[in-house]
Amino acid sequence: MKPELSELLFIEDLFSRSMENKNVLPEELGHVERLTGDASTRRYYRLFTLSNSYVVCIDNPTETGENTFVKTQEFLQKYNIRVPRILDRIVNKGYILEEDLGDTTLLKYLADISTRKDELEVYKQIIDMMIDLHLISKEDIDKSKKFQLAFNQEKLDEEIKFSTNYFLKKFLKIEDDDVCSIVEGEFKKITSRLSQQKRVLTHRDFHSRNIMVKDSEFILIDFQDARMGIPQYDLVSLIEDCYYELSSDSREKLIEYYYKKLPAEIHEQGSFENFKSLYRDMALQRVFKAIGSFSYIYDTRRDVRYVKYIGFAMEKLKCILMQDNKYETLKKTLFGYYYES
Repeated sequence: MKPELSELLFIEDLFSRSMENKNVLPEELGHVERLTGDASTRRYYRLFTLSNSYVVCIDNPTETGENTFVKTQEFLQKYNIRVPRILDRIVNKGYILEEDLGDTTLLKYLADISTRKDELEVYKQIIDMMIDLHLISKEDIDKSKKFQLAFNQEKLDEEIKFSTNYFLKKFLKIEDDDVCSIVEGEFKKITSRLSQQKRVLTHRDFHSRNIMVKDSEFILIDFQDARMGIPQYDLVSLIEDCYYELSSDSREKLIEYYYKKLPAEIHEQGSFENFKSLYRDMALQRVFKAIGSFSYIYDTRRDVRYVKYIGFAMEKLKCILMQDNKYETLKKTLFGYYYES
């Protein structure tokens, strides 16, 4: 997709400054293409020169010199978390010049994996990167003053209400307020348990579309909304990914792999059985929130591509609900209406 002329001239001017400042090789700029962005207001472009390519992000300008993406990237890079390299930035114009990571997401990369064994090894490498993130000390996080937000009960409950609104009320057209009250009440028991646990720094959206693969490296993107949460938040995001289905055997092995590699003093959740119980709680909250997001995208944009993920996520939700009797009321309420709709 070609950028609009005014945007193209804006990018060309800023890229010229990057060359003048010797942040990139002084080569003639060839063509510029608009990339498909995320759900935010950020816009992405790929720039081609004679021997290189780059990605430009146009973000909201900030007069203070602060930019959440840049500040978070700098922080993570200090701890050897593989994130995109920033080559230049002019934040008061919203300009961030990054290395070009290509177009291969983990999701696309997995299409070429031919065995469960190889798939498992790929996921273990990514979990190792996740553990590096979760091992960043609370002292260092506090010193940075960058991550003041957390997945506390208020935030977790807010996400449940978001999903009851967009999924139950708007997507399923449920008019009975008692249904939403029962669902929110059952989820409140879950979020209460989750909110009492020790937190680590979480990516917030650690799934197969937010991991790029370049030269056999796995690179984390879309991390600017990182906040404090329990370790299972990222683990669930990856293993219970609504875009890609792992076998139940692989999921079990990966949960155990993570549990054994993360020091007990980091999570302070005791036994593996307790860790798994909290994992199920987190999976229910996280997957239900994803269903709300897919419903929101359909409701506000009429983007039918996300409708198929609703069905996929609901079946995933049912499998988790069936693993513990304490979820019985939530299961009957949700699926009693879902299967009739």
